[in-house]
Amino acid sequence: MSKKVTGNAFDAQIFKRLLSFSRKYRWEFFIGTFSAILLSLATVARPILLQEIVNIYFKNKDKEGILYFSLLMVAFLIAEVLLQFVFIYKVNWLGQHIIKDIRVQLNKHMLQFKMSYFDNSSVGKLVTRLVSDTETIAQFFGQGLFMIISDLLKMLVVAIVMLWMNWRMALIAFIVLPLLIYATKLFQIAIKSAFQEVRIQVANLNGFVQERVTGMKIVQLFNHEKIEYDKFVKINDLHKKANIRTVWYYSIFFPIAEILASISVGLLVWYGGLDIVNNGTTEIGQIIAFIMMAQMLFRPLNQIADKFNTLQLGMVAGDRVFEVLDTKDQIAQTGDLEAENFEGDIEFKSVRFSYIKGEEVLKGISFKVNAGETVAIVGATGAGKSTIINLVNRFYEIDEGEICIDDTNILEYTLHSLRNQIAVVLQDVFLFSDSIYNNIALSDDSITLEQVIDAAKEIGIHEFIMSLPNNYHYNVKERGGMLSTGQRQLIAFLRAYVSKPSILILDEATSSIDSYSEKLIQEATDKITRHQTSIIIAHRLTTIKKADRIIVMDKGKIVEQGSHLELLEKNGYYKMLYDMQFAGEAA
Repeated sequence: MSKKVTGNAFDAQIFKRLLSFSRKYRWEFFIGTFSAILLSLATVARPILLQEIVNIYFKNKDKEGILYFSLLMVAFLIAEVLLQFVFIYKVNWLGQHIIKDIRVQLNKHMLQFKMSYFDNSSVGKLVTRLVSDTETIAQFFGQGLFMIISDLLKMLVVAIVMLWMNWRMALIAFIVLPLLIYATKLFQIAIKSAFQEVRIQVANLNGFVQERVTGMKIVQLFNHEKIEYDKFVKINDLHKKANIRTVWYYSIFFPIAEILASISVGLLVWYGGLDIVNNGTTEIGQIIAFIMMAQMLFRPLNQIADKFNTLQLGMVAGDRVFEVLDTKDQIAQTGDLEAENFEGDIEFKSVRFSYIKGEEVLKGISFKVNAGETVAIVGATGAGKSTIINLVNRFYEIDEGEICIDDTNILEYTLHSLRNQIAVVLQDVFLFSDSIYNNIALSDDSITLEQVIDAAKEIGIHEFIMSLPNNYHYNVKERGGMLSTGQRQLIAFLRAYVSKPSILILDEATSSIDSYSEKLIQEATDKITRHQTSIIIAHRLTTIKKADRIIVMDKGKIVEQGSHLELLEKNGYYKMLYDMQFAGEAA
């Protein structure tokens, strides 16, 4: 959060940028502003008409005049109501359309970020920017900016009319204004601090609850229910105290504001009454009109601190959103060559890469995967195996070297077409809270249910899906929680197969699953890797044995290459891995 925003209720640069989103809605912006002006004029019509009725038509007992002016007051009241409706509807309509545009732009911008951005950013922070902060921007327009403009216009028009009608009585009414303005300023400062504390405590409470609900299994497994309950009570108590602090400020400010407004009315009655008794120029109708206008003058001022706070919150939210929008961390769209049906040759040429500058993960590796070949990559944790997968898909940009597919640098392909030709099955399969069919097709209308069923039959998992309730329409719930690890892997295999990729990548896709699921996955692997370039990162002995070639990595370097038997005969690093990881399984 920028300090320049939190310290001031108004920031010209952010204000101008927020307003720029309203350009495409100029007509609605104009209607909202114009209705605010008309509303301020209509507001003072009723006190003026009431003054005329009391001073002239009541005094002369003119029934027709009283009826005419009463109907005129009703007409102005109806006009005021209609203008109020148009004003509130249009400014809130404008706010909602603007945040829709901001959310679309923000979401599109975030979809292009490198994986490194998401690695270093909080998911909760990004969700807050996309949902909560944009909603606050809507309030900036609907409840802040336009409401302040409307209130200030009303107060200005009322003050001018009061001075025009009777400047002495106007000055009497204005006596308490400096005190009210000062009290409003103090309230604004205090309530701002209180609201900041409330937002901090809300974030703490949300974060605590989210973590505990997600990790409920761990909480119960280690019998920590009482400990977590006590923590929640303390956090909830801090949240309560922060809210009570805002209530305290409101309970002080509004009675003070009402007292000052009442003092103003009392002074008007006292001065006007004495002037009438002393046969001055003041009339009863004028006193009544001034009492009404005094309320119109003070009522908006009582609420303006809240509206300035809303304005300021909108500035802060805008600053947060623009911070993300201004982040230039996208994968460079360098190529214009459309990738269509790769032959499948993949070559790494002296590739160096680091997630953190100065800490290389890949140290100048070079290797080639021939079209149609199945290559396994093995190595200890942190050797750089999964990094290779991320680089082929251009999730990250390499530091040095070159990666080619079909003898063409991947930078020359369009990013969309490149990734469209590569299917990846990860160890940690992510499934959306949706049906199995939608998780496989991923809302691609070109992939029909019949195609999915045929593909499932081809790789041997149709029976498994049909055994589930509602089969292909079975809702797997959040992150696929209704399925086992192995079942999620099978769905991921089918998703990759249906996309008809030129290159298939399996990233430890057969680890941590049951024997039955592994058998199905092995059968599926044999079918979908046949006559297709495949890279397999795995720890399972069966997967390694079936690979055409095995690349052994250690600390970011390739230390050995060859078939399973060739590497065992070398009695080197692979043999050591075999003895440590696979010998027990083979036995």
